[in-house]
Amino acid sequence: MTAARTGARRERVRAATVTEIKQTALALMHEHGITNVRFTDIARAMGMTPPALYRYFADRDELLTALITDGYDEMGRAVAEAQAGLPADALPARWLASAQAYRQWARAEPQQFALIFGLPVPGYAAPDEGPTTEAARRAMSQLSALFAEAHQRGLLGPPLVREVAPAVAAYAQHKGGTEIPPETFQAMMHAWASLQGFVTLEAYGHLEWMDAAARDALFLSQVRLAAECAGLPVPD
Repeated sequence: MTAARTGARRERVRAATVTEIKQTALALMHEHGITNVRFTDIARAMGMTPPALYRYFADRDELLTALITDGYDEMGRAVAEAQAGLPADALPARWLASAQAYRQWARAEPQQFALIFGLPVPGYAAPDEGPTTEAARRAMSQLSALFAEAHQRGLLGPPLVREVAPAVAAYAQHKGGTEIPPETFQAMMHAWASLQGFVTLEAYGHLEWMDAAARDALFLSQVRLAAECAGLPVPD
């Protein structure tokens, strides 16, 4: 029992240190920029030696992979929680709640948003089919599931753009047991691109010339426009 308690204590200490390393790295990214994070700076801020960090992460790339994976998971969790209290057939409300949660997460976590969707960090390449890829799939499944359910329930109208190039159609997949038609897959990607475009502009300060009320109103109209173009029921 003593050995088990000691092992559990060590795991708790290790987990707390890993969390502190991640938080310190994100804080330094906020201060100095995403591309300038270094083990030496993290160690100095934590009162550790740089070699000590290698007991927790093999190198900078492994730390970045962990941060990106966390970002995707937190984003997906925020969107899922926003939909959690809404009826399954309340598609307009679920689409609006998902979009708002996506926007709010980007505003609350600008460093993680930048890690996921900003410029690539020089010298970093995510592992092929690794944890970041799996985390991205989990996060984006919130959007694909919404479209799959709308199609399955017969609540999805024809998208504004119905012509689909064969190269795009090849990526249409089975979602939730339902085959999404190519035009629906394309509409889903258009909706995501529309949402992502607004959120990115706002996250990087390109809409600061508008006051908060104007940005909120513009965002709501953007969400409604994306739904109308994609064939989703339009939120109020």
